[in-house]
Amino acid sequence: MIDLQFHSPIEQIKHPFYQQKQVNVFIKRDDLIHPFISGNKWRKLKYLLHQALAKQQQHLVTFGGAYSNHLLATACAAAKFGFKSTGFVRGEPVQNDTLMLCKLFGMELIFVNRGNYNNKQKLFQDHFAHDRQAFFIDEGGASIEATDGCAELIDELGIAYDHIFCACGTGTTLAGIIKGLEKKTLHTQVHGVPVFKNGNFIRKEVLKYFDYTPAFDLHLDYHFGGYAKSKPELIKFIQTFASTTGILLDPIYTGKLGYAIHDLIQQDHFSPESNILMIHTGGLFGLLGMSNKFSS
Repeated sequence: MIDLQFHSPIEQIKHPFYQQKQVNVFIKRDDLIHPFISGNKWRKLKYLLHQALAKQQQHLVTFGGAYSNHLLATACAAAKFGFKSTGFVRGEPVQNDTLMLCKLFGMELIFVNRGNYNNKQKLFQDHFAHDRQAFFIDEGGASIEATDGCAELIDELGIAYDHIFCACGTGTTLAGIIKGLEKKTLHTQVHGVPVFKNGNFIRKEVLKYFDYTPAFDLHLDYHFGGYAKSKPELIKFIQTFASTTGILLDPIYTGKLGYAIHDLIQQDHFSPESNILMIHTGGLFGLLGMSNKFSS
């Protein structure tokens, strides 16, 4: 059976600043689901793995950058559940800790120059057209199946939250949260924090999963220069958050998410006694190779 059978805990973040502002901030610890298949990575992969198994396709083929948590999660899931795996890696050949772990889990890596990388279906066909075992998984696991997996997160919430926040790379997790709330008919305000500069494209990515226009907010000012970019104030926030809560955030996704929530609270964006839930989507391997940023 393909399942990790683990509901991640929800913790309230006790912070004098939040008490002063009279808001209640909680964090859904999806980073604890699995050491390598953590956060939204498992939720997005779960039903894709079910589909591959149903089709008797034992070779998972997917895509990502050189520091991709999705590649690592897919490599580990493939090893754990009896699949073979191949990852197309964007950019010139490099060696790093993330890719080393992918190879340890048995993933074959194929480096592709950035010009050819975007046509993923062509890459898949060129390399695996004759491999009937090959199963295509888009970058980040983006798919209807992935939104269904992310929607299950809502079933694990004990109370109704006024606001739910998640970081956005492809918009898949955000779409899944909206789906899950819709099934429960919960009137929760949903917020996405794109980690890219000019991240408004996420709106279109979310809407493609719906035949109507759901309500959600995007907060576009917390990219800190773009994907995988950071600034001293973000690093300082991550350091302070870790030392006061015992919870690690990464500079690529969850650090930007946490900073956004903190800043919006500072701006009195929320009504008193609001219950705010932050989804920790894992990705802590984003901290690897960044010791220089945290050395001061």
